[in-house]
Amino acid sequence: MNILSFFIYCVIVTVTPGPTNVVILSTVHNSGVKKAMEYTYGATIAFGILLFVSATLNMALVTVLPAVLPVMQIIGGIYIAYLAVQIFRMKSSMHVENRSQTSSFISGFLMQFINPKVVLFTMTVIPSFVLPYYTSSLTLILFVLSITIVGFLAFITWILFGSIFKDFLQKHQKAANRIMALFLLYSAIMVSGLL
Repeated sequence: MNILSFFIYCVIVTVTPGPTNVVILSTVHNSGVKKAMEYTYGATIAFGILLFVSATLNMALVTVLPAVLPVMQIIGGIYIAYLAVQIFRMKSSMHVENRSQTSSFISGFLMQFINPKVVLFTMTVIPSFVLPYYTSSLTLILFVLSITIVGFLAFITWILFGSIFKDFLQKHQKAANRIMALFLLYSAIMVSGLL
């Protein structure tokens, strides 16, 4: 197994913009680092669970994937579009309770299960990079933990980016919200399978 290739793949897929990363950036901008960390914890736990499921039930998932994929794409696209609308409509005068609708632990957790980018990554990384070389339970658990840590660090990168540019983003809040909402809407269209 080429460990360098494996980690490069994991870093590229987890750091590149996607629905979860855009919501994290928006959460830092609108609600601060604490709420973004709450969302990130939920997203990270779900990410680890998905990796674990992939590692333990790989053969069953491969046979079910063709039937599940279209449904997952539509549900994921609808949820991501909902998040885009929430971010687009956010105003600076909103109370923190209203802002937290899209930035809770549960929201971060659920996003991973309906985010096709994450689901497809977790279903492919273990069988493509790990299972051809390692099959022991302990080794699979170590790979699941290491990939989960890579994902967590990718989320933290988006939190740092958001906090570094927070003043700029707050100054241009309306435009920033609309741009982030458009990115999410684009993600929703792409993952829904409509194009």
